[in-house]
Amino acid sequence: MAILKPFAGLRPPKDIAHLVASRPYDVLNSAEARIEAAGNEKSLLHLIKPEINFSPEVDEHEQKVYNKAAEMFSVFQQNGWLVQDPEDRYYIYAQTMNGITQYGLVGCAGVADYLNGVIKKHELTRPDKEEDRMKHVRITSANLEPVFFTYRAVPELDALIAGWVKSHPAEYDFTSTDGIGHHLWVIDDHNTIARITSLFSEIPCTYVADGHHRTAAAALVGSERKKNNPNHTGTEEYNYFLAVHFPDNQLRIIDYNRVVKDLNGNSREEFIRRLDEKFLVEEKGTEIYHPCGLHNFGMYLNGAWYSLTARKGTYTDDDPIGVLDVTISSDLILRDILGITNLRTDKRVDFVGGIRGLGELKKRVDTGEMTVAFALYPVSMKQLMDIADTDNIMPPKTTWFEPKLRSGLVIHTF
Repeated sequence: MAILKPFAGLRPPKDIAHLVASRPYDVLNSAEARIEAAGNEKSLLHLIKPEINFSPEVDEHEQKVYNKAAEMFSVFQQNGWLVQDPEDRYYIYAQTMNGITQYGLVGCAGVADYLNGVIKKHELTRPDKEEDRMKHVRITSANLEPVFFTYRAVPELDALIAGWVKSHPAEYDFTSTDGIGHHLWVIDDHNTIARITSLFSEIPCTYVADGHHRTAAAALVGSERKKNNPNHTGTEEYNYFLAVHFPDNQLRIIDYNRVVKDLNGNSREEFIRRLDEKFLVEEKGTEIYHPCGLHNFGMYLNGAWYSLTARKGTYTDDDPIGVLDVTISSDLILRDILGITNLRTDKRVDFVGGIRGLGELKKRVDTGEMTVAFALYPVSMKQLMDIADTDNIMPPKTTWFEPKLRSGLVIHTF
């Protein structure tokens, strides 16, 4: 069963929370982070993207950059920009986008749960990215950014969270520059805390929705601390890491699309002919075409949109990976026709999160940067959980969750 533990969060005073909170480290590059943090010395980007405190020529993986993260972490605490709560608590973190609010429970997940498979994952991680985040965790002895987990909804837990929100004012309530509303409540009642812990202990497993590298890094550093502590008892804070848990009935996955630089030597006519062998191909004109369901794709080529519907027999419904539209498109189009065999390394393909809209696909083709674009129907939460439950791994760039969690509203130290 799943572990969830309250903790004494390190967090900003109410009046500067909107200044400290930042987008996650992995959704913007160093140049974008420099621009975003410009003029705001309180931005958490100075800690989670510490290279922005140096000139652009400095390699972000130099040791002095990681040292800077630890230095800035101390500065934030000394300046009172981050203050620790006096005792263990849970927190409710809600986000509002397009008038819809999702409510997550902030607490500490268990390192042991990650190692023994109670926390289920659906993506592979890269060792270099794991090590980068591990260095941050090691040198700060903190989880500066939460990971995004989900679980199968529990009605009593949903009701408890809704009741707390209704009867207590939010500690933080602001809208970030991207238009997303952020709201945080502090649960400081001992009986409520105990009930949450009890209810969560009846949940058989949780799922990593977003933040696989941060999850792995936190768990591996926790394991290191355990190994290096001869007096380990199991109660130390390094046995836990920061996570926001959202019930699955409040989440939706949005599309994650592909753009490709060339047709692998095929003419437009030959490319369409080869597609027609595995798909029903229908030209739709110049208006943006949105996939209408599973196994239906949108394609933009030479100024026109097409509908591609996978023909029966090209996929297997009882294969949790093979039935995914990302697998169908990767195998039947990208691999078999366009010669792209490794989505992680091939520079001919790029990925566009659905938050940018399908107009971004059209733009990248019309500018000549890319030749063809593919719009995919989003993966469902059921598909994600089915794949994780069967210990399968999704292909790269399959899921895109939005809105992204803001970092810096609550930090876990150990």
